[in-house]
Amino acid sequence: MNNEQKTNRPFYRRHNNRRQGGDQIGTHRGEVKKTTVSSSVPRSANSPQRSKSGGNSRRHPQRRRQGSAPALTHRLNITNEKNPVIPEVMDEDTVRIIPVSGVEEIGRNMNIVETKDDIIVIDAGFQFVSEESNAPGINYILPNTQYLEERKHKIRGLVITHGHLDHIGGIPFIMERIGNPPIYTQYLTSLMVLKRQEEFPQMEPVKMNVIKEGESFTLGKLKVKTFPVTHSIPDAMGVSIETKHGDIVITGDIKLVHEEGKVVVEERESWEKVGQNKNLVLLCDSTNADRGGFSTSEAKVYETLENIIRAATGRLIIGTFASQFDRLISVIKTCEELGKKVVMEGRSIKTNIDIAILAKLLEVKPQTFINASDMGDYPNDKIVILSTGAQGEEFAALMRMATDKHKFIALNERDTVVLSSSVIPGNEIAVQKLKDNIYRRNVKVINYQGSHVHSSGHGNAGELVWVHQTVKPKFLIPVHGHHFHLKSHMYAAIENGFPREKIVVPDNGTIIDIKNGTEMIRQSVKIPTELLMVDGFTVGTKQEVVLRDRMTLAQDGMFVIIATVNNKTGKLRKSPDIISRGFVYLRENQQLLSEARVLIKRTVEKTTERMNPIDLDYVKEQLTEVVSGFLMQKTQKTPMVIPVLIGV
Repeated sequence: MNNEQKTNRPFYRRHNNRRQGGDQIGTHRGEVKKTTVSSSVPRSANSPQRSKSGGNSRRHPQRRRQGSAPALTHRLNITNEKNPVIPEVMDEDTVRIIPVSGVEEIGRNMNIVETKDDIIVIDAGFQFVSEESNAPGINYILPNTQYLEERKHKIRGLVITHGHLDHIGGIPFIMERIGNPPIYTQYLTSLMVLKRQEEFPQMEPVKMNVIKEGESFTLGKLKVKTFPVTHSIPDAMGVSIETKHGDIVITGDIKLVHEEGKVVVEERESWEKVGQNKNLVLLCDSTNADRGGFSTSEAKVYETLENIIRAATGRLIIGTFASQFDRLISVIKTCEELGKKVVMEGRSIKTNIDIAILAKLLEVKPQTFINASDMGDYPNDKIVILSTGAQGEEFAALMRMATDKHKFIALNERDTVVLSSSVIPGNEIAVQKLKDNIYRRNVKVINYQGSHVHSSGHGNAGELVWVHQTVKPKFLIPVHGHHFHLKSHMYAAIENGFPREKIVVPDNGTIIDIKNGTEMIRQSVKIPTELLMVDGFTVGTKQEVVLRDRMTLAQDGMFVIIATVNNKTGKLRKSPDIISRGFVYLRENQQLLSEARVLIKRTVEKTTERMNPIDLDYVKEQLTEVVSGFLMQKTQKTPMVIPVLIGV
């Protein structure tokens, strides 16, 4: 096939033609319909509660314990900090660009475009917290929205490029903070946003505006133009914001549809149309910028998976990302053609297949799907299991299968497991545990390192350079990725002729001002960037006392003192009781226990000497300090000391 033809099964880029009846929320081409909704997606059956994972924080070993924050509030105040003096945008000839987050990490993508009168926010993702990050109980990490909160009167809209959680996951947690601005996105993404909103019924309904690729709309004084891009999810789009001196082009997450490095005609024409504009600056995806050349075509992945499905002589378990709509749909259609049955394992896969059917992206016979409990009614070679958990998540379906904890599926040597995903940075240990557990069942494993069963949704350096040269921006700002990804992007651009002085590699919170369309200035101050963490329905900074207390309990345990004090004399009525959890085994540390009891008695009675009336709160503070120091000296550990004094 030459580059003038479309690939056989390309990444999803355009869906309006095959989405019949898909405009329940959407509009006819050429206009933007404003609709206020809370949800329009049917809830999927068997929806378990969200699992929790951990993040980063440490407690100073000698720091005295303070009162904990409320357990479940919708938001907590950000801790006081010295706010930098940030110059405001004061004239019509300055455009400000701020990567709020997502440029020192993978995840929680958010960018701001600001003029004198208006702010447009692009994406609002979150970041998952890995088990190794040492923040027990933390669900997600959010962009810091303090800068936006202080300027919410200028925010005209939130534009979402596509439906992955690193671009939409933060919406339920930040919308109230930034004034609940209207959301603009394409149809499938709108369904995914609304589905998540069902989990937050206490929130004000979002103002959803569904647009189609290629449409334009106005926010404040700024015209926003959209264009289709290729990614690993349908309805992905790029955004061009028209300013006085040129367009701000934001790619979102992208790759190119190509044949052996030759960009196919549809893809090329789309980008060339963007390049016809006067483009001032390009904010471009950098996730795979450290990899040379062009990425593997997704069409190759479809072909490989189809061959594996055809050749399977036993059960086939395919672990992949639930957001890989195109891949899931390809597998399901292949199974339907071959008369095989599909078992969906994992809440997110079931939810996204429901959404795909609702959005008319997938039309499938109901009998193609069966429940795991009914697999025994069919031959093994007619069973294909689509499963979540390819990143080694402890409670996901694939890990439960690998550890013999799944209610209906026990792996055996006749099965084949396909890991149709790459390893997200930070998940290496979890994925290795998953693979070890699968191999212990003598199961054949196929992964992306030995077969074309996965292709990234992000373009390699060769694709990014092609985009630069086609869009022809005056300035370049690499975004989306760790710092080495951004620097790799910069080096690739320079090697292919882009001027070094016209590239800024930002950190989270970097303020970039473009003046008169000719000068790009990196401000010396940044916007606030302290991490915001989600703990259930609580949103707060990592300095919140409750997280420090959890870390202390996880690292050194607790030492509880229960003593009865005479309110008149200050004497203990009896020897204090001591409870140790996660600190030391008391039966093997009787000497330590005896010395602690003596110290407790002496400290209480000395502190209450000549005290009238007796202040038990003050006595607790003194007892905590003395006992903490004693335990540190004896054990080199700093457990949380909790004195319980009962006055009688």
